[in-house]
Order: sequence, then structure tokens, then C-alpha cells
Amino acid sequence: MPNAYLCPNCKTNRSRFNIIEQVAKPVKMDPRTGDIMEEYTNDNLDPFHTPYRGPERRVQCATCGLVEDERMFIKHAEHNRLQ
Repeated sequence: MPNAYLCPNCKTNRSRFNIIEQVAKPVKMDPRTGDIMEEYTNDNLDPFHTPYRGPERRVQCATCGLVEDERMFIKHAEHNRLQ
């Protein structure tokens, strides 16, 4: 279900946003070079690798540039409904 957004920073933008779809890529990196040594899937993580549990979407206000979790924009719009 679509939700209304309101930027919690500039408090005026209700219509111009960039929706950022986050896709986590689990990897093991060489600590000295930063080269990727191994890539994982969520089905084959090693015991010390915690799966990503962050938000699937983040939102950027296209007016002021604030980037936050989508829930922040939704909750701010709910709290400050248009009359």
C-alpha cells in the first residue's frame, strides 16, 4: 500500500523523493588489500557472518538531500497530515 511522505528535515517536501532499493552482498574481504576473497549467499553464510537485517528501502529528499529510513518519512507525514 502506498504511503505519503514528508521530509523530517526541511518539513515542506511532500512530493519529490529518491527511493533507494538496498541489496546487501555478503562478502569476505582481505583485511590488508580489501580484495573480495569470498562471496556468500544468505543460505551459505559462515558461522561468524551475520546476515543483513537493515531496511530494504531508504529515501532521499530531493529538495534538501536528507537520506533516512523510509519509516521516518512515513511517520512524519502521518503526524503532520494535510488539512
